[in-house]
Amino acid sequence: MGKFILLLFFLSLVHSSLGLSSSSLYPTPLCPPADSSALIRFKNTLSIDDHSESCDGTSYPKTKSWNESTDCCTWYGVTCNKATGQVISLDLSCSKLVGSLSPNTTLFRLQGLQRLNLAYNSLDGSLGSSGLSQLVSLTHLNLSGNYFLYLAASDITSLSKLISLDHSWNNYLKFDDHSFGMLTRNLSKLENLALVDVDMSDVVVPTSFLNISSSLKQLDLHGCQLQGEFPIEIFQLGYLEYLDLGGNSLTGYLPKSNWISPLWLLDLSFNQFRGSIPASLGNLTKITSLIFEFNHFESQIPDAFGNLRRLTFMDFSNCNFSGELPSSLFNLTHLTSLDLSSNRIQGPLPTHVSGLQRLEDLGLLSISENKLTGEIPPICNLSSLYVLDLSRNYLTGTIPACVGNSSSYISTINLQTNSLTGKIPDFCVHENDLQVLSLNDNQLEGSLPRSLIKCTALTPFPTGWVFFQCCKF
Repeated sequence: MGKFILLLFFLSLVHSSLGLSSSSLYPTPLCPPADSSALIRFKNTLSIDDHSESCDGTSYPKTKSWNESTDCCTWYGVTCNKATGQVISLDLSCSKLVGSLSPNTTLFRLQGLQRLNLAYNSLDGSLGSSGLSQLVSLTHLNLSGNYFLYLAASDITSLSKLISLDHSWNNYLKFDDHSFGMLTRNLSKLENLALVDVDMSDVVVPTSFLNISSSLKQLDLHGCQLQGEFPIEIFQLGYLEYLDLGGNSLTGYLPKSNWISPLWLLDLSFNQFRGSIPASLGNLTKITSLIFEFNHFESQIPDAFGNLRRLTFMDFSNCNFSGELPSSLFNLTHLTSLDLSSNRIQGPLPTHVSGLQRLEDLGLLSISENKLTGEIPPICNLSSLYVLDLSRNYLTGTIPACVGNSSSYISTINLQTNSLTGKIPDFCVHENDLQVLSLNDNQLEGSLPRSLIKCTALTPFPTGWVFFQCCKF
């Protein structure tokens, strides 16, 4: 027994010595002195604005605690390669940084840097030639929400490994046709491109877009002053998940077929797209948001939209749509916002009440300023409804008794300028947030319901409720 115990003790010593030797042979690497020095010198060229409250109040001065006496791999915002210790990622977004970046900033000496995020600070300067091009390993670059004056296209296009580029909301930045053309031709691996509110008024559409990466997953060019006919081919990119072209002056048509991409957001708002809405759009089974407001479409809303089972947000206001509403639209059980106002939609609201009642999470229902006829169906179980606007149509019949109590969250009920008759039903029977109740320009009659006393959140005329232009008391 004694020999057995001695053997176990010997084996434990051997195991411990092996553990010590392996840890001494392969110690956790420290940040290289060159990287640490580059970061400290970069930090010292900038200042911190403690009063800055960008990023919805979540800004934090990450560089404030950086200290030369500690390993830079432990600093806020810094990520190192576990094998070499080299800095591979720098996330200083929302860090309250103020100052200018120049082409010779020591930040560009981080040769192993793969991800750089300086978004939502107060950085300015001109990132000219020989600047960013030094970061040859860069795959993700986010400079959005700053004040850069110039960004050399040659620097960007030399970053051949770039997968994601976000340069949105830089108030003084401008891309011309040459620089954007270089970007689309040379960045063949690009998957995400966001240039929101960047001046692209000199970019020639569609030619500059024809060479864009076929690997593109997200394209956000909202408010870029683009004009001209947008190429159909972009809609048909096989990997595209997010396409936002809103707030431009683009023209063009939607492709009639080959809607096979995994799109979950499509925003064409405030443009001049025209033609019909193809039924094949119903093939976008992953779509959650369709935003087409303020365009010149001349068509009916396809019945195939009933296939968009994941759709939560739909804004088709001011689109020149005509025809009747497809009943399938009200079977989209995930829909939380539906705005079809200011079109030429006609005919009755769907009479199958079950469709409306399935929309339990619907927050906004607006079909105002159309040519709807018939009666308002009983809208009784829309428990999350916040806004109901059916104003300026040709609706007849009485107001369903349950309209005013369909949701405790409802803030606006607007039924003005129709041909509604009968008595005003009870409103505010239960606790409520009703602020606007507009019933004017109808043929309602009878006395005001006593329950209105409980509508304590109603705002005064003219933004709130109006009765006396409509009713016979």
